[in-house]
Amino acid sequence: MAMPDTGAGTLYIDGKWRHAAAGRTFPVTNPATSEVLAQISAAETQDVREAVAAAESAFPGWAARTAYERAGYLHEAHRLMLERAEDLARLMTTEQGKPLRTARIEVQYAADFLIWFAEEAKRVYGQTIPSSRADQRFMVLHQPVGVVGAVTPWNYPISMLTRKIGPALAAGCTVVLKPAQQTPLCAVEVFRILHEVGVPAGVVNLVTADRARIVGDEFLSNPAVRKLTFTGSTEVGKRLAEGAARQIKRVSLELGGHAPFIVFPDADPAHAARGAALVKFLNTGQACICPNRIYVHRSVADRFLEVLRDRVGRLKAGNGLEEGVTIGPLIDEGALAKMDEHVTDAIGKGATVTLGGERLTGEKYDAGTFFAPTVLTDVTPEMLIYREETFGPIAPVVLFDDEDEVIKMANDTNYGLASYIYTNDLSRALRVSEALRFAMVGINDINPTSAAAPFGGVKESGLGREGGQEGIAEYLDTKLIGISIGQAGPVAPRG
Repeated sequence: MAMPDTGAGTLYIDGKWRHAAAGRTFPVTNPATSEVLAQISAAETQDVREAVAAAESAFPGWAARTAYERAGYLHEAHRLMLERAEDLARLMTTEQGKPLRTARIEVQYAADFLIWFAEEAKRVYGQTIPSSRADQRFMVLHQPVGVVGAVTPWNYPISMLTRKIGPALAAGCTVVLKPAQQTPLCAVEVFRILHEVGVPAGVVNLVTADRARIVGDEFLSNPAVRKLTFTGSTEVGKRLAEGAARQIKRVSLELGGHAPFIVFPDADPAHAARGAALVKFLNTGQACICPNRIYVHRSVADRFLEVLRDRVGRLKAGNGLEEGVTIGPLIDEGALAKMDEHVTDAIGKGATVTLGGERLTGEKYDAGTFFAPTVLTDVTPEMLIYREETFGPIAPVVLFDDEDEVIKMANDTNYGLASYIYTNDLSRALRVSEALRFAMVGINDINPTSAAAPFGGVKESGLGREGGQEGIAEYLDTKLIGISIGQAGPVAPRG
């Protein structure tokens, strides 16, 4: 497809497209071919400050609209996104690299958040509370927090936008969003949709930038920004949380993961291996819910590994726009370097490469950032891959003998996002899922996610939830109103 026209600039501030004030730009490239796709406006502090001011100015009017009015804009955005689904998917594949079939699924997922929160806007209920005083009534209201500073990642460049914009707009908040440097074109197209459906000027604002700290620093220091929502690395998330504490800003963080995938002896090892191959190599392994440690009971390991190697060996790497491609490139050279580091470290400490293990080369691959789908065995806790989030197409397999042992190993991490169990024993499924210190558990299920379900982590995987009923609550403050209805004089307050 033709690339979006960026001639008018890629900053969207107060309802208008414009260039950065300083006139700087940065290139966006196709990771499969290294082709430069477009030059993108590079926001500076002045641009971010103006976007926040626009959002602050628009907030009272947007918050005052009825939930039904706000829902109407989200319904229209949902309709338009589905109408343009194929173009959006092709743009995503070109800019981010994932196979076209996967990109189509993501566009539908992104649209789901718009329609889900369009309905949740109408479900923000208040409460009345009985008082111990006969002449007093209590009311509880839920009101929008204000201006939201949002930062989204490159691995899901459309659905992560709507997962934040949807609930924020539904709640009555206004938004300034910075997309990932690697995938701003997808964000531009989402904002074109919001503009075309008539979202009022200043309610949503887009600042594209190649220096994330400029945007983050303004979000943290500007008192008009009352909430920060971030999806990305744990390292950056910690810095943002520390900075937000200085003004006690509300924070939602969806950070890294280090998911265990546990195959118990009563599971069908072939079925489990097929599931592991699908979720481990999802988005070329570049998803926070991808398994990073695959624990297999020794009694079923041979069959599991046989099927896993077969399934992984059938993955076809290449440009996601080509027919039959099932795994795309990594996002950049830095990601490739991390794959090399993890494999080299694991081999040096005794791991065995049973498939892949190196950068893909040749005419189809040299211009891109492709790494061979890899299976490692004999993986131990001393290896980097056992401790660090790989974020790439490497499946490390660890054998175990005992349920208590594998629970202890699975929980031996600072992360706590997704986890997976394969078993046909209902008691074991419940027992282990309760013992795992992770916010999400898939039981014989590799996709425990939906717009209707809460998504998020515990420990160093994050704070707060996105999606579900919980998703809109992250953008609402609770207000208590006490009403005296008697004729008597005032009662002394109790602290």
